[in-house]
Amino acid sequence: MPIKFIATGNAPKAIGPYSQGTVANGFIYTAGQIALDPASMEVVPGDVKAQTERVMANLQAVLTAQGSDLSKVVKTTVFLMTMDDFAPMNEVYAKWFGEHRPARSTVAVSGLPRNVRVEIDVVALP
Repeated sequence: MPIKFIATGNAPKAIGPYSQGTVANGFIYTAGQIALDPASMEVVPGDVKAQTERVMANLQAVLTAQGSDLSKVVKTTVFLMTMDDFAPMNEVYAKWFGEHRPARSTVAVSGLPRNVRVEIDVVALP
């Protein structure tokens, strides 16, 4: 089965040798999204809540480019610089997903690209 690559100007351009997302075997896999503004390619200012807002908007843009949306997400992975940011990230995350509850893993890491506080990737249905 062929792999389709997703590219949209409504999410940040890939800053390395990868795609914003791929479609394979009936699923959409997004690249990890960080708090980059797609217009400026700069990290949005503010705390983890502001960064999570941008991350969720970027994820929605990648999914929309493939005709999907957050209501079709089946799994997420959240990477945080510190678990101290879990509650504020979770508040924004819950707002974007509403009553939809995909499976999720959340891990603290020692570093993220551009020193952001949060990165999230998703697996979704088209």
